[in-house]
Amino acid sequence: MRADHLGHLRTAQRRGCWLDECAEHARQQGGFVNINLLLHRFFNGFLWLALPLLLAPVAWALVDWAVFSAVFRPDLQACQQAAGKGACWGVVAEKWRVILFGRYPLEEQWRAGIVLLLWSVLLFATAARLFKSKTAFSLWALLLPASAVLLHGGVAALPTVPTNLWGGLPLTLILSTVGFALALPLAVLLALGRQSAFAPLRRFCITYIELLRALPLVTVLFLAAFVLPLWLPGEGLDLFTRVLFTIALFSAAYLAEVLRGGLQAVPAGQGQAAKALGLNRVQRNVHVVLPQAIRACLPSLINSFVTLFKECSLVTIVALFELTGALSLALAGDVQWRSFYLEGYLFIGLVYWAYCFGLSKTVK
Repeated sequence: MRADHLGHLRTAQRRGCWLDECAEHARQQGGFVNINLLLHRFFNGFLWLALPLLLAPVAWALVDWAVFSAVFRPDLQACQQAAGKGACWGVVAEKWRVILFGRYPLEEQWRAGIVLLLWSVLLFATAARLFKSKTAFSLWALLLPASAVLLHGGVAALPTVPTNLWGGLPLTLILSTVGFALALPLAVLLALGRQSAFAPLRRFCITYIELLRALPLVTVLFLAAFVLPLWLPGEGLDLFTRVLFTIALFSAAYLAEVLRGGLQAVPAGQGQAAKALGLNRVQRNVHVVLPQAIRACLPSLINSFVTLFKECSLVTIVALFELTGALSLALAGDVQWRSFYLEGYLFIGLVYWAYCFGLSKTVK
């Protein structure tokens, strides 16, 4: 017992010495830590002071070019005189109808304006969840056919406007919103099918998703615009309809992967508990699993919609002039205003930013 007691004492003394050495080392290193902290704060303060001073001339030059020296009225001579000194926002004031509505007939653009206003308001209201799900679904179900009738015409003394003349921002909203709405149910089926225990169904879903994700949207649009009509009997579907369904089928592959991540985020116990309550497979997915999965991947779904909203600019290559294509249409044939492309692209960039940023913030 005495030997054990002496052994414990020696161990405690050795540990005490080691702790004393560590404390002394920490006191010595404390000075270096304080110096590093002071240097870090100094450089942070220096950057906060130096960066505004360095960026101030650039910021002032941009503000002067965009605001103070800019020309806002549609005066071609004033814009030419201000070239290199100020922006010519007069090109937007001169061409805003063509930029916003494309080739839609001038005397009927009030119809496209009403559609643009209603779609924008309902889109942001739906994203902000101002309505219940059933109410929002009912409003969209009413707005879609009403917009189609208003844009196409042919009823109530409204002149007929074919879909190949639809363009501008209304076309961008229609292609992105309707394409996303058509793609989402198909994406749900693909995501569930990819996790199915039935091998043929699972392989089909995997093949569909991976094949479309491997193709660029431009290639798929070309196939829909120029190759698909060769296989369809008679006149077939018009270009607008073919492009719309192509966007939906293409987007479904990407949305399926987003939803698959949401499905994997739902604990397995949720489905097992629903099965224990007597719910069949469809009821478990509809009432238990899918609501949680969609809620989990909602930010990713909004990101996918924003991406689709911008990718709709690619339809210009198949002669559907949405917002970006409408700008080219407005300036390409006008020699006088053609040199002010920069201001036009900045304007439509601001429009894209307003919709994308607004949707992102509204959902949050």
